[in-house]
Amino acid sequence: MHRGPLRAGEWVRLTDQKGRRHNFELVPGKRFFSNRGHFDHDELIGREEGFTVTSSAGGEYLVFRPLLSEFVVSMPRGAAVVYPKDAAQIVAMADIFPGAHVVEAGVGSGALTCSLLRAVGPHGRVTSYERREEFADVARRNVTQFFGGDHPAWDLRLGDLAEALPASGERCDRIILDMLAPWECLDAAADALRPGGIVCAYVATTTQLSRFVETVRVHGGFTDPQPWESMVRDWHVEGLAVRPGHKMIGHTAFLVTARRMAPGARPPLKRRRPAPGAYGPDYTGPRVPGTEPDEGAEQS
Repeated sequence: MHRGPLRAGEWVRLTDQKGRRHNFELVPGKRFFSNRGHFDHDELIGREEGFTVTSSAGGEYLVFRPLLSEFVVSMPRGAAVVYPKDAAQIVAMADIFPGAHVVEAGVGSGALTCSLLRAVGPHGRVTSYERREEFADVARRNVTQFFGGDHPAWDLRLGDLAEALPASGERCDRIILDMLAPWECLDAAADALRPGGIVCAYVATTTQLSRFVETVRVHGGFTDPQPWESMVRDWHVEGLAVRPGHKMIGHTAFLVTARRMAPGARPPLKRRRPAPGAYGPDYTGPRVPGTEPDEGAEQS
């Protein structure tokens, strides 16, 4: 579906001379309109992508199929989407491989789901849990639109992963948690993950980040969690005028990964001492053994 002549029912992405973009489905007999005139969809159908079409008023448009990274930032949204820079990090750092069984919760608008399905391939499996039916409906339409039909590796389920995954009795290779309180699903994730599997959380705030990381440590069945974020900045390059772009994609979310230990095994205790005050009397989150506040510090 992503090569060869453009076909009716496919989506195309038009870019005009000012960089403005238009996405629409090719429908025989239909006409595209803009402030620079119009042209018929039939002028595009049957041609190889990567050409320029001229409208009735002389406007020129570059015609390509949308890339996945372009599709997800312009598709209809029910919930906020996972941006391409974070989806790429998840696929790479959570080591999503062809044939893997990946469990995702929640599905949002389906942006990350598309990347996961691409990574596991037709012989893998992505099981997505979503609590809200309206979000699931939007995600289903978006994923179906991008792949041109139902993807054979995708199973979308309405429900709470913390309850539904244990009830299913399924085992999986990777679990991606994109929700407000991913720590509530950690026990279910630990039971479902095969030894060596990876749990990956996508959270927006530092308070969520701290709560999830410390909950993973307290659980004891995972390696020490690795948190990070990524930022992307484009560059302006014209001859000797080479400088950073004025816009950049800064903070979108924090990512955290940890690997599942074998049953009954626990990771080695960390030798590095926490920073002074890290787990002081004002800290109210989960505590691993050895981080209890000093009684003398509380009295002082």
